[in-house]
Amino acid sequence: MAKNISAPIAAAMKKYSADKVLPLHTPGHKQGRGAHEFLRELLTAEGFRQEVSLMEELDDLHAPQSCIKEAQELAAKLWHADETIFFVNGTTSAIQAMIFGTLKAGDLIMIPRNTHRSVISGLILSGAVPIFLPIEFDAEFNLPLNVSVETIELAIKKFPQAKAVLLVSPNYYGVAADLEKISEIVHAAGMILLVDEAHGAHLTFCDELPKSAMESGADLAAQSTHKILGSLTQTSMLMLRKNFSERVRTAASLLQTTSPNQLLLASLDIARLQMELDGREKISKAVELSKKLRAEIKKIHGLNTFDAVKNFALDSTKVTVNVQALGLTGQEAEKILRHELKVQCELSDAANLLFLITYADDAETISKLVDALKLLPHRPRKNFAPPILLKEISEAEMSPRETFYSPVEVVEPKKSVGRICAEEITFYPPGIPLIMPGEKISAQVVELIEREKFLRVIGAADKTLATIKVTYL
Repeated sequence: MAKNISAPIAAAMKKYSADKVLPLHTPGHKQGRGAHEFLRELLTAEGFRQEVSLMEELDDLHAPQSCIKEAQELAAKLWHADETIFFVNGTTSAIQAMIFGTLKAGDLIMIPRNTHRSVISGLILSGAVPIFLPIEFDAEFNLPLNVSVETIELAIKKFPQAKAVLLVSPNYYGVAADLEKISEIVHAAGMILLVDEAHGAHLTFCDELPKSAMESGADLAAQSTHKILGSLTQTSMLMLRKNFSERVRTAASLLQTTSPNQLLLASLDIARLQMELDGREKISKAVELSKKLRAEIKKIHGLNTFDAVKNFALDSTKVTVNVQALGLTGQEAEKILRHELKVQCELSDAANLLFLITYADDAETISKLVDALKLLPHRPRKNFAPPILLKEISEAEMSPRETFYSPVEVVEPKKSVGRICAEEITFYPPGIPLIMPGEKISAQVVELIEREKFLRVIGAADKTLATIKVTYL
């Protein structure tokens, strides 16, 4: 069967530009004529001419009937979904729409503790109540894995009234949950499966990678097309089954801008076209490069790569390099690479560096990275105390929405026991929230706060954790 070689949105924009219409409409730069020279350095003249929106032939993202509708249908077919919605507000909005469009106030939803902040904002919008699922952890590499099948089974037994399960798969490090098995369990319990697949838009194009969320049976999956594929930053897609269409599309319309940038929409359309034409070849190439990179890194004294993990699948294009044997923290290694060797990783943590290998990489970029890693210095080895993570499956005492609207007060940690936390407290590493808004603060949590507060703190208003925000009694 011949592949579709059209990009409907890009074609409509090009046609409008070629029509040489007098632009007495937005945007104010009038197809680039009024743009400042700095801005003109960022876009081509043709890019400016096509940087328009809301014209009849360019369609309406909120009620697509022509080119946007066609582009979304082509994407749905390619990514094994019934429908696809394009997002120009990032995957944050896609995740919010996924939750807001499927749940209502009071519904219980299971979420992992390493969930993105967009999930909490989606819960605030919907009024749903989270059940927090513990994350498995790899002590050797000092990094989070994912939610196990056994945890899902236990959670469903404990909370059979829950409406949905949301997972992050694959996570930042490429570790994927067993979505096929979990999908069977979740659906057998009468629940829906939502997946934050921000880091997995490429999975469907290579059989050596974890199976994609939609192919594994998920009901909805939000993907950051720009993270691994070829669309512009902040462009994403939401994949869904048709029985969720009406409410989710309404939610998406409420959350998306009414002035979507047509260049961003076109970049999604073109990224789909690129993958449809030769996506399998390109992603397979990235997988092979990642294998070669791992082999070369293992030859470097003091370095190791995270390659496989029991009970979970791994996206091999996410190359995690452990630097503990060099006597460096990941953050120290990142600074040396960035400022001295001019190589920038995706992230660093206490023990690791993470590099993303995409279809845009080649043997030359891999060689340069290996050469830079060989120049990392050796220092006296540091010992990393493994983080203590909460293992309980627990329901929030108050929904994130109720917590958001509640008056709050600031108290010392020792006076917070038994109170409802009004903020997220996350130690980095491991980057997994210790406590979330709406959870009751236990004596164990306060003990951990006192023990770990010298680490980098994310989420809390008081980074020293001398005080904690709690809801007002």
